[in-house]
Amino acid sequence: MMKMRRRRLVRRMLWLGLPGFCAAALLWIGGLVWFAAIIPKPGPGLAGDTDGTVVLTGGSGRLDEGLRLLSSGRAKRLFISGVYRGVDVAALLGLARRKPGSLECCIMLGYSADNTVGNARETAAWMKTQGYNSLRLITASYHMPRSLLEFRRLMPNVRLVPHPVFPARFKQSQWWMWPGTAGLIAREYNKFVVAVIGLSGSGGGLL
Repeated sequence: MMKMRRRRLVRRMLWLGLPGFCAAALLWIGGLVWFAAIIPKPGPGLAGDTDGTVVLTGGSGRLDEGLRLLSSGRAKRLFISGVYRGVDVAALLGLARRKPGSLECCIMLGYSADNTVGNARETAAWMKTQGYNSLRLITASYHMPRSLLEFRRLMPNVRLVPHPVFPARFKQSQWWMWPGTAGLIAREYNKFVVAVIGLSGSGGGLL
């Protein structure tokens, strides 16, 4: 008799919890679709010069784009955030297959960041030392929404210009048909939600 009561109780609890679970799942899916829609798409670059430019390490194409802007005169100074300790400017230029020269004087490196919040913190400190009021932010397209959120939180008075790069393996068109891209967007969306509710600064190196 006791077993029967327990089974009924478990079934009742499951039925009571099912609507809440379904509502939460639908809310998450709706948010995921919205998040995928706000990821920048390839198009004309945003006009306007900025005092500084920052590259967030961690993905292909970001450093090359930052160096291209610097060498073309679109960036006065380039800050590279999240660099491994022991790596200097000459080594980075070598990785980018560029010869050390006139660019070295205009590149500064940040070594303290190991996540997006850290990128924002050390970039904010660099901006303050330089006395800059505007910043071009270079990172992957799928990483841009969360990066802008964290940077705006720490630099509310700085004009931010998003400058996304588009990794070849990131299939933004019909992303739901590409498991790798869909998984990447889902993970980035989860991190974005955590950042929105203000917990991203307490998660160590997770974000």
